Amino acid sequence: MPTTILFHKPYGVLPQFSDTQGRSHLGDFVPIRDVYPAGRLDRDSEGLMILTNDGSTQHKIAHPDNKMSKTYWAQVEGAPTEEDLAPISDGLALKDGMTLPGKWQLGIGGHRVWQRDPPIRVRKTIPDTWITLTLREGRNRQVRRMCAHLGFPVLRLIRYRVGSWTLDGLEPGQWREL
Repeated sequence: MPTTILFHKPYGVLPQFSDTQGRSHLGDFVPIRDVYPAGRLDRDSEGLMILTNDGSTQHKIAHPDNKMSKTYWAQVEGAPTEEDLAPISDGLALKDGMTLPGKWQLGIGGHRVWQRDPPIRVRKTIPDTWITLTLREGRNRQVRRMCAHLGFPVLRLIRYRVGSWTLDGLEPGQWREL
């Protein structure tokens, strides 16, 4: 029987089920074995991870040919304008090539963001801004690299949505089986 789990990965948790260095990992939160992450989410990123033992679900989510959309909330340093973010709509030239065109908006649509432990660094003289990005590819640290390319380093990164699944109803560290 296929198992698929939605997990709200907290900041600092490794996206794997074990660690030889004593760091926090998926196994500390999800007691179900024989499920595997469908895609990755860096240790310093938070948000939705899909865990499954179903190969077709894994392939649908993680394989680049499928271009499943994912939505991220990025808290960036600075105050980008619509003009600053407009190049995302056409794709950006990063060191590993052009990105696919993405969608973006200023803000996160009125969603509530939980406190992070540890909190982000705050600079009194430099503002920070939340932006929403929706991408159809998943290159290594892509959101962080895109934002840095535009001059707005990411302070906090949350994956809110993968395909039709969202974080809604899940607090950090919580999971539910579909």
